[in-house]
Amino acid sequence: MQTEYEKVVLKKIKQLPPLYLKEVLDFMDFLTSKSPQNEALLLSEKSLAKDWLLPEEDEA
Repeated sequence: MQTEYEKVVLKKIKQLPPLYLKEVLDFMDFLTSKSPQNEALLLSEKSLAKDWLLPEEDEA
């Protein structure tokens, strides 16, 4: 079952000229890349980097 937001978004996308559909898709990809799951991965990368940069890690 679609939410009201989904219905409105789909309706508005259908009304767009084809010229703008790629921009919508690009923006959706951008939003997906900002998802909390991806943000958590990026944040953990920074905290783990201190261990990755150790000489012992290079030897392994």
